[in-house]
Parts: sequence; structure tokens; C-alpha cells
Amino acid sequence: MLFVDYTFIRIRLATCERMLRTKLLQRYLSHHVPLSCRAMHLLRDNAYVNGSWIGASDKQIFPIYNPVDNTIIAHVPDMNVADTQLAVDAAAKAFESFSKTTAKERSDLLRKWYNLMVEHSEDLARILTKENGKSLDESRAEIKYGNSFVEWFAEEARRIEGEVLQAPVPNRELLLLRQPVGVAALITPWNFPHAMITRKAGAALAAGCTCVIKPSEDTPLTALALADLAEQAGFPEGILNVLTTSVTNSAAVGRELCENPKIRVLSFTGSTAVGKILYRQCASTMKRLALELGGNAPYIVFKSADVDLAVNSAMASKFRNAGQTCVSANRFFVEADIFDEFVKKFVARIDKDIKMGDGSKEDITHGPLIKKSQLDMVSGLVKDAVQKGAKVHCGGSPLPDLGPLFYAPTLLTDITKDMEIYNKEIFGPVAVINKFRSEEDVLRQANDTPVGLAGYFFSQDISQIFRVARKLEVGMVGVNEGLISCAEAAFGGVKESGLGREGSKHGVDEFLDIKYVCFGNLKY
Repeated sequence: MLFVDYTFIRIRLATCERMLRTKLLQRYLSHHVPLSCRAMHLLRDNAYVNGSWIGASDKQIFPIYNPVDNTIIAHVPDMNVADTQLAVDAAAKAFESFSKTTAKERSDLLRKWYNLMVEHSEDLARILTKENGKSLDESRAEIKYGNSFVEWFAEEARRIEGEVLQAPVPNRELLLLRQPVGVAALITPWNFPHAMITRKAGAALAAGCTCVIKPSEDTPLTALALADLAEQAGFPEGILNVLTTSVTNSAAVGRELCENPKIRVLSFTGSTAVGKILYRQCASTMKRLALELGGNAPYIVFKSADVDLAVNSAMASKFRNAGQTCVSANRFFVEADIFDEFVKKFVARIDKDIKMGDGSKEDITHGPLIKKSQLDMVSGLVKDAVQKGAKVHCGGSPLPDLGPLFYAPTLLTDITKDMEIYNKEIFGPVAVINKFRSEEDVLRQANDTPVGLAGYFFSQDISQIFRVARKLEVGMVGVNEGLISCAEAAFGGVKESGLGREGSKHGVDEFLDIKYVCFGNLKY
């Protein structure tokens, strides 16, 4: 007699019905629902650990706010130290097999991730705008920029090579092998929540390291969307993990990542003050460290410069992401001969080009600051400067009619050393213009800071260009250019702006150990 398993058939039919409904829904969404709504299908409300979407072990959650109006976008798990240990253990277990994969296998995996990022670029941009507040055009630019790192490291994975050395004696062969360090902890900021993850994770994965990512508590949704795409790309479980934490648990989770011996390299982008704390906490396990910390970028305009070019570049360098960028022009120095012309043209461009508001609207160029503490800090710096005699050419105050976190694009002159804003990283839409009279004088002022991330200057004097480029105490120099970042370039600073480099062929070095192998007593 033929036996028919009707239970199995019913289960299979139900499964097929669900799959059909899902496909029909996706088709309907793609044709009938506005893109701003469709993008939300990448929104996840759980952390991603060991290939699974999970909540916090103590069931705690916290809200993510839209900085435009402080409405709640979503709630995500508030992962604690125990949850962090679970993620680290998963990454350590996965490293055992992932570290043995071929460069070609890792390259293919990164390429699949990159292709999905490109396919979902608009979705990612809308999520980023929602949680960060920057305009859609800026978000689209960040997604394209961030995607480029995964593409770059997908190609760079196959160029991780060792060396054959010349032995000092005839019966030896000497080799240098480059091997993955181990589990990498990646702590990323809110100002570039997509690009700071891809720049780090792309390099780590190319080298053969597994990752535990802790995004900012302000912008975890982009990180979770990237994890969703990594899962779709076929990342094996434990290779890439994302922990979401609130301010309450952030310090404890950060300490665990620093002190857990299974983490062998920590990469952090953020303030110098926090970087120093992490530096100390990593000492107990002698971790490899890659720190991209704060900047105080000088922007020098010499009298030989093309003033229109300098103003045009200043708009992008200063006001991108409402000035909340570590490589933003922070201290403008303009030679006395062209000072008035530069200020006049800069103010005119600010008035003409910047339109603030809800970044999700297509005609908006700039959004709000990320949170109230940021607004209070920027507002306090400007108030202090004005009270001490600074001249306001435009802006100078919050814009509450637009929303709770908007601050007007501002330009100040007549800055003196007793003002708090004189030598402080502003991280807001405020341009501070200083006058100088000699190259020697401006270099002294530009270098008079404990940090040195990026610097910019404009000149048509070729001898001056080479002199100043060499003398600026920064890790990156833009000459007649205000936007210098790209996947091909080595990104990083000197002095208290950090350790190591990201991007370029040097980006994988932070995640590789060099092993020396000596073959002795060979018979030829």
C-alpha cells in the first residue's frame, strides 16, 4: 500500500504559500510603494550575532531618534557585557575556519557584499538620513564612498603577499608570512555610520579576521542593514557580528572589547579623549590598535590662490554633514591681501547654496546636528566668541523653527586667543576665519595644536606648495582641494590624531601579523 504523509504535504504547501505571498508583496512594494517606504525593509530591530538576529539577554531595548524632529524611528537591543562575550566567542570560533580560507574565497565574499550594497544603495541612503539627519545627497555620497572600500578590499585581498628574503648563509631559506591577527573589534562613530564600518570591516575581512562591530548608539540602524546584506551575501555565521548598545552599556561593552583576550585588534574612530581611554584599557592584553581620532584641520588661503576655487572647496570641506566631520576645515587662515574678498565671497556662497531642513526632502542640502549635546556645544562656543568680540557675518544661532537640533551656518571673524573657539574642534557648521601676513606665521599657528589629522591650503606658487605640504604637521594634506578622502588613499593622522592608516594598500596592515620562518640546514 502506498503511504502518503499528509502532514508533510500540508507543511510544504504552507511553506510554498508563504514564499509566494512574500514574493508577491516584494513585487507590489517595488512597483507601488514609494522608495522612502521600501527602504525600510532593511530596518532590523535585533542585534546580529553568530548568524542569528537576537535581542539582549536581559530583554532591554533603547530608542533610535530622528534628529530632524526627535521622533522615534525604531527600538534596538541594549546589548550588555554577557552579550558581548557571546559575540566575541562566536567570532573566535569562526576565526578558526575563516583564517584558513583562500584570498580568492574572501575576495568573492566581499564582492558579493559590495554588489548587494550597490543594489541597495538608495535603501541604505534613506536609512542613514533617517537616523543621522544628513541630506539624501550627502547620504548617497557616503554610501557610494563606503561601498568603494568593500570593492577595494575585495581586490586587495588577493594582493596580500609574503616575502622571500636573501639568507646570510647558503643552507637556509628565509620567508615572511602575513597572517590574520585574529578577532577584530570595530567601534564606529555616528557621523559616517556606513563608511566607517566598511572601511574597517572590508580590510579586516580581506585579511582573514572575523569582526565584532559596535556602532554608535545614535546610528546603529545602518550597521544592522549592512549585517542584513552580509547575511544575504552568504557570510558564514560568526564572521561578522553587530552589537547595539545604549549610552548606559556603551562604556562597559567597550571595556570588554578592550580587555577580552580573544580580541586581538581594536579599531576605533572617534574623539581623542575616548581613544586615550581605549588605549589604556587595551594595554592589559597588548592588543593591536588602530585609532582614527580627532582633528583640528587648518585651511590656509595664500594670496596667490584662486579665491573662487578656495571658497568653493571651503563650502564642501566646512559644511559637509553640518560640519560634523573629523577632517572638516576647522581653522581658516586667509592672507591679509585677500582676506576681505574671501570673506565676502564665502558669506555669499553660504547664503546662496545652503538650504537647511529635513534631509529626506530632495531640495534640502543640510540637516540638523546629531543630538542636543552637540547643539549646546556649538552654541556655547559661538556665544563665548561673540561675547569676547567676534564679528558674526551670518548665522550665529540655533534655528528652532526648523527643528530642535538645527544650527544656522555661521561665519565668524575677529577671533582672539582668549576665545574657546580659537583652537577647538568645533564639529558644527561654524567657520572661523583668521587673518595672517606671512607663511612662517601661518605655519606656526596651523601646527600649534596637539592633533594633526588633515590640513588644506591653496596656493599657485609651486615652491610654496612643496614647502607647506612638507611642513604641515598632519597625516593628510589637500593642496587646492577640499575633499581628499578615497579608498585608494591612506587615511590617518599624526600626533594625538591616532595610530595606523585606513584605506589604501596599507589598510590591511592593521589586521595582519608578520611571521618569520627560517628553513635551516638545507642540502643543495
